[in-house]
Amino acid sequence: MRFEEMAMSDTEAKLGFLLEMEKLKAVLRRTRPVGEARLENSAEHSWQTAMAALLFMPEDLDELRVLKMLLIHDIVEIDTGDTFVYDEAARTEIADEEAKAAERIFGSLPDPLGAELLALWHEFENRSSPEAVFAKAMDRVCPVLQNLESEPNSWLENNISGDRVLAKNAEIENADPALWRILQSRIKTSFGMA
Repeated sequence: MRFEEMAMSDTEAKLGFLLEMEKLKAVLRRTRPVGEARLENSAEHSWQTAMAALLFMPEDLDELRVLKMLLIHDIVEIDTGDTFVYDEAARTEIADEEAKAAERIFGSLPDPLGAELLALWHEFENRSSPEAVFAKAMDRVCPVLQNLESEPNSWLENNISGDRVLAKNAEIENADPALWRILQSRIKTSFGMA
C-alpha cells in the first residue's frame, strides 16, 4: 500500500472512530445533571470527569495520561450500556463484555494509537498506576456531587444507604484527602448521619 493510501485509510479509521463516539451520547446513566429532570449520558459524564481532573490534578501526575483515561474510560458502554456503580453483581458479570468491547472499539483505530488507548483503558480499569488511581477517583466525584445536588437522586431511587455511598466513594481520598473530607461530610449530612 502506498503511503498516501495508508494515510487516507488511517484518517478514515479515525473518522469512523469519531463517529462511533456519537453513540456514547445515547448511553444513559442513573445520575441527572444538576437542575435537570433528564438522565445524564455517558459522553457528558466523561467530559465532566476530565474537567474534575483538571481542577484537582496533583502536580506529580502525567496530566495528559489522566485526561486520556477519563475521555475513554466509558467508551465500552457503547456496546455494553452503563452499569450502575452500586450493582456489584452486574459489574462482575459485564467485565468480560467490556473487555471485548474495548478490543473491538480501540481495535478499529490504527496502531500505535489503538494499542495505546486500549492499554490506557486497561490501566484505568486495573488502577495500575498513580494516574489510574487518580482517574478512578475523579470518576466518582461528579456522580457524588450530582446526587448531593439533585432531587430525586439515584441513591434514593435505588435504595442505596449512606454507608454504601461512603464505602463506594472512599477511593476519592486516595486522590485528594481534603476533597474527600468535604464530600464525606456532605454525604453524611445528606443521609442524616452527621
